[in-house]
Amino acid sequence: MRGDRSGGGSGSRLMFLKVSKFPEQALAGIGLGSLAAVAFALVAQHGFGVKPCPWCVMQRGIFLLIAAVALLGWLFKRQRPLRTASLTALLILAAAGLAAAYYQHEVAALMDTCKLTFAETVLEALDLEMRWPFVFMVTATCKEAAAYRLLGLPYEIWSGLSFLLVGGLSLLALSKKTQR
Repeated sequence: MRGDRSGGGSGSRLMFLKVSKFPEQALAGIGLGSLAAVAFALVAQHGFGVKPCPWCVMQRGIFLLIAAVALLGWLFKRQRPLRTASLTALLILAAAGLAAAYYQHEVAALMDTCKLTFAETVLEALDLEMRWPFVFMVTATCKEAAAYRLLGLPYEIWSGLSFLLVGGLSLLALSKKTQR
C-alpha cells in the first residue's frame, strides 16, 4: 500500500484540502469571508437602501475584528501558539457575533427603539459613526431593520449562520488532527 495510513502524512486529506494546511487555509478563508460579508452589507446598504440598525452595525464590527484576527493568524501561521491563539479568539468572536445576531432577531427586532441597548452604547462609546460613517452609520431602528429580507430570511439570520460557519471552521482548525 502506498502512503502513510496514520493520517498525519502529507497525503492525508480533509475535504480535498491537505490536513496539515487546513488551519492556515481556514484562517485565510475566514478572514476573506468576513471581509466579503461586510462588503455585501455595504453594497446592500448603499446600493439597495437596506438601512442598518445598531445591532446590524455591531455585527459588521465583529466581522471586521474576525477578519483582522484571522488574517493576523494567517500571517503568523508557522508559529503554532499564535495560530492557536488566533483560532481561539475567532471562536470567542464568533460566539459574540452569534449572540448579537440572536439578540437582534429575538429581542431588538421587537423594540421600537434601540436606544440604550448594548450595541448603541458600544457604538457611541467608540464613536464609530463619526469616524467611519460609510461603514458604521446607523440609519434604522431595530424594528425597521427587521423588515429587510434576503432570499426570504432576515439579514441577522444570514449573519448568524456566517458566525456559526466561522466558529465551526475555527473549531475544526483547532482540532488535534489538523494542528500537525
